[in-house]
Amino acid sequence: MKALDPTQRETVNRIIAQHKDRPGPLLEVLHGVQDALGYVPADAVPLIADGLNLSRAEVHGVVTFYHHFRHAPPGRHVVQLCRAEACQSMGAEGLAAHAKKRLGVDFHQTTADGKFTLEPVFCLGNCACSPAAMIDGELYGRVTPERFDELVKEWEGRP
Repeated sequence: MKALDPTQRETVNRIIAQHKDRPGPLLEVLHGVQDALGYVPADAVPLIADGLNLSRAEVHGVVTFYHHFRHAPPGRHVVQLCRAEACQSMGAEGLAAHAKKRLGVDFHQTTADGKFTLEPVFCLGNCACSPAAMIDGELYGRVTPERFDELVKEWEGRP
């Protein structure tokens, strides 16, 4: 596990300072850290705990409870597949199996080349166009395995 570099440490401390006086700031701090660094590094947990007067266990518990928080840097592109009921009823299980096979990873993993991280998400709000996927914030509906392959190919060429 790599220690926080001085810039990361400064970023985490700045985010803590921005939110520490708000009621129940932990989730806001964790979201801020992930937005800034791409994930919540394990070495940020003690800083957050100290800055918010919480135990390390409390912070770690929240980071590990919510699937949204990453524990490692994501790939260049984050692929999210909807796992909610509407998408499930329209073939999301098959799409997930295909995506895992196509990328060679499971959920919460990054491809060996660092290009893609695959994440489950519980509702993208695109229920009428199920199954839905999102890549780097760009929403796609009615995603078939064939369409998924096209999207991966398209996104492979993007920086």
